[in-house]
Amino acid sequence: MPTLTLTQRNFDTVITSNPIVLIDWWAAWCGPCRHFAPIFESSSERHPDIVHAKVDTEAEQELSAAAQITGLPTLMAFREGLLVYSEAGVPAAETLEELIQQIKWLDMEQFRRELSNQAEAQQTPAYAPSAPEPAPRQAGHAATSDQYGWPGI
Repeated sequence: MPTLTLTQRNFDTVITSNPIVLIDWWAAWCGPCRHFAPIFESSSERHPDIVHAKVDTEAEQELSAAAQITGLPTLMAFREGLLVYSEAGVPAAETLEELIQQIKWLDMEQFRRELSNQAEAQQTPAYAPSAPEPAPRQAGHAATSDQYGWPGI
């Protein structure tokens, strides 16, 4: 399957309507981007079940800014509409294959739970409590590092 060109107009539709989408963020002036292009093309031929897409960062500057692209090439992976991977650099063909397998095997229920937990942890309370109540004293493992002897020794 040939790579698909993504623009501001079709980006959201492609991401949300395909199970797995790999995106190569590139620029014509970027030497490493030209090195990665045949690796990415070869992957698209080996994995017709995965959408392989490219974004020209020069032509799509607003889209690149929204995606917070700071290095080229950047490879992003979306699964079921969620960003599951993003890294700048040129992965070797074997590394890209391993990444694709990890994305295919990713437990999306667990991934969604982790995202939800992160979102809850980032929410700040509407008020700042004065002081936390001390925990009741109980026998058990000391709240220090795992060392032999008494805590603090």
